Amino acid sequence: MSRLNDAAQILRDLGLPPAQQNKRSALTLLALAALGPRTPWSDAGRPRLRIVDIMSWMRTKYRKDYAPNSRETIRRQTIHQFEQARLVDRNPDDPKRPTNSGNTNYQLTEQAAAVIALFGSKKAYAAACALFLESHGELAERYSKARELTKVPVRLPDGTFLALSPGAHNELQRLVVNEFRSRFAPTSALLYLGDTAQKRMIHDDGTLRRLGIPELNHDKLPDVVLFDASRNWLFLIEAVTSHGPISPKRHAELEAMLSGCECDRVYVTAFPDFPTFKKYASDVVWESEVWIADAPGHMIHFNGDKFLGPHVA
Repeated sequence: MSRLNDAAQILRDLGLPPAQQNKRSALTLLALAALGPRTPWSDAGRPRLRIVDIMSWMRTKYRKDYAPNSRETIRRQTIHQFEQARLVDRNPDDPKRPTNSGNTNYQLTEQAAAVIALFGSKKAYAAACALFLESHGELAERYSKARELTKVPVRLPDGTFLALSPGAHNELQRLVVNEFRSRFAPTSALLYLGDTAQKRMIHDDGTLRRLGIPELNHDKLPDVVLFDASRNWLFLIEAVTSHGPISPKRHAELEAMLSGCECDRVYVTAFPDFPTFKKYASDVVWESEVWIADAPGHMIHFNGDKFLGPHVA
C-alpha cells in the first residue's frame, strides 16, 4: 500500500482534485509510468496504454481486478482529469484517432514522467512539482473556481447571501427561502437549510434546541425549516426534485421526532413545477401543504375540509 499512497501523494502534489487522489487514480498513474511495487521511481516510463491495458497492468502487478464495466469509470473519473491536468496525452501516435476507437491510448507527458521519476529525491522532486504547477496550474483550483461560478446564491432573511452548491435541488431550496418565505412566512426566521454537497449550511442549534428539537435529530430534518414566532408556527419544508415528498411515513417519523416541540407544525412539500408535482401527488400526506415554484403565489392544501367554502373575492 505504501507505493499506492506515494502515487496518491504525487497526484496531490501535482494539483489533482481529491476525487482523483484515490486508489483507482493512483493505480492508473503507476500503470502509465510502468511502475510495479518494487520498481525504482527513477525507472518511470512512458508506455502508450489503452484503458484495457491499464486494467490488465493493475491486475498483474497489484492484483487489483476491476470489472470490465469499470473501463468507462477509469476513463471519465481518472484519465479525463489526467488529460486536463496535463499528466497525459491522448493518442500521441495519432491525434486524429476518434476517442471511441478501440485503439485509443494514453501516454504520460514528458514533464509528468520527469516529476514521477524524481519522487525519491526530495529537493529535486519539489522543484519539479513547482515547475509543473507553474506551467499548468492546479486542476483542483480550476475546478474550485468553476464550481464557485455555478453556485446557487440564496438571499437570507438578514439580506446577506449564501452560496449553495449547484444543482436543481438547491435551486428549488433557493426559491423556497426567497419566494415561499416572502409570501407565506415573511417574518419567519430561517433555522435550518441543507445543501446537497455539504448537508448543513444553516443550523440555528440554539433556537432548535429551545423549541424542543435535540441536536441529535437535526440531520433528519426536512430541507428547510422556518419559524414564525408571532404565530408559533414551525414550517417543515421538503424540496422535491428527484426524491419523495412528505409522505405519511415521513410525516409520522417527523411527528415522533418532534414530540417534545410545542410549536404548531406546518408541513410543506415544494416542487419546481407541475409535472414533478403530478409525479409525486399520490404520495403527499393529508393535512399538509404543497407549493409549486412555477406558481409561487399559490398553495395547494391537502387539508380535508379545513378550507371548504366559497371563495370570497
